[in-house]
Amino acid sequence: MTSHRLIAGVDEVGRGPLAGPVVAAAVILPDDHAIIGLDDSKKLTAAKRARFEVEIIECARFSVAQCSEAEIDEINILQATMLAMTRAVEGLGTVPRHVLVDGNRLPQWGFSAEAVIGGDAIHPCISAASILAKEFRDRLMVAAAEQYPQYGWERNKGYGTAEHLAALRRYGPTPLHRRSFAPVSQMELL
Repeated sequence: MTSHRLIAGVDEVGRGPLAGPVVAAAVILPDDHAIIGLDDSKKLTAAKRARFEVEIIECARFSVAQCSEAEIDEINILQATMLAMTRAVEGLGTVPRHVLVDGNRLPQWGFSAEAVIGGDAIHPCISAASILAKEFRDRLMVAAAEQYPQYGWERNKGYGTAEHLAALRRYGPTPLHRRSFAPVSQMELL
């Protein structure tokens, strides 16, 4: 592996959905990485994200972590997000010199770190984390859609789209739904 300044980028996906985990990734890119065009995962096409994911995995140190629906319900989505980020950084296998976190909040941890609003469009290491987290979570939701096809998770990834809400009203929540989130909290679990 090539040299690293040991600057880790961290981002999360899945704070807003009604179903599925929240996922965070931490990425340390090599100083001489040749990945051109990294950006916020939401600004990239699915094909570009898939291509970048392969390039990132081939050259970077990375870790992807999650907090389950049950953990989200137990400690709330903000704390679950912070916990997933902490797990991701701890999973790198090395202590980063500094951590750049997308957003305006940092987990309570012992790492040198700063929050960067819009960081996934500014720092390539955060962009890379954004891409890995999104691709990982999207695959989880596509797999979950095979077990619960009526909710359309392969398309909506657990977000409260009209299709998902209609299925919730008709079929009720699944064990993968976040029971603390409205409107799920007003329904019985299957």
